[in-house]
Amino acid sequence: MALIKHEVKQGMISFWIWTISVLSLMMICIFLFPQMKDQMQDVTKVFADMGSFTAAFGMDTLNFGTLIGFYGVECGNILGLGAALYASFCAVSILSKEEKDHTAEFLLSHPISRKQVLIQKLIAVWIQIVLLNVIVYFGSILSISLIGEEIPFKEINLMHLSFFIMQIELSCICFGISSFLSKGSIGIGLGLSILMYFLNLIANISESVEFLKYITPFGYCEVSDIVETLQLNGTYIGIGIVLSIIGIGIGFIHYCRKDIK
Repeated sequence: MALIKHEVKQGMISFWIWTISVLSLMMICIFLFPQMKDQMQDVTKVFADMGSFTAAFGMDTLNFGTLIGFYGVECGNILGLGAALYASFCAVSILSKEEKDHTAEFLLSHPISRKQVLIQKLIAVWIQIVLLNVIVYFGSILSISLIGEEIPFKEINLMHLSFFIMQIELSCICFGISSFLSKGSIGIGLGLSILMYFLNLIANISESVEFLKYITPFGYCEVSDIVETLQLNGTYIGIGIVLSIIGIGIGFIHYCRKDIK
């Protein structure tokens, strides 16, 4: 438990920077909705005729004139990409930083096995992800209440749940990657998140590459699908769970055999 507390405490500065940034941007969007509400009907019509661009962001099925449509596109993109970058940022450096900062030998000289180190570090990453999502969720709900709009709890709950699952999957994959790294690694984690984000956009644009949704965790975070069906795609999430387990497994196997310098 001492290592979990240490990792969480060590990451508090970056945690608050990311959390406040994501929440602030989402709150600004929510507070702008009442002023833009009447204009959004015309915006919806404009976007409906923009072909591939509209499909890429799911704007062909969402109505900007409604809170959930506006929230899904504007706040959904902020939370989806922002929190995904944070999850990858946390996980991809959680192991590699020990070698980079030359603290691995000191850490592993303590009466704690490598498996325990891995377990506690992974839990620390998940704690930070959970805290970010809880703060952002309640901050968003409070903001919607303040503007006097009715809160569509089911849609918002499913939306936030899908983003949370996506972040956990990315953190597991980046955790596995981190076990192979010994130097700077933040760029790899952030790059992976951005790549996954754009793979989903490409899959939305062309049906010929729709299989990419089975690869990217952003595939089950499509707000337009969630609002339309009021459920998450179990197939995509199932694949995501498998990829998460593989990521964790590779991280454990490689790090426990790794020659730490």
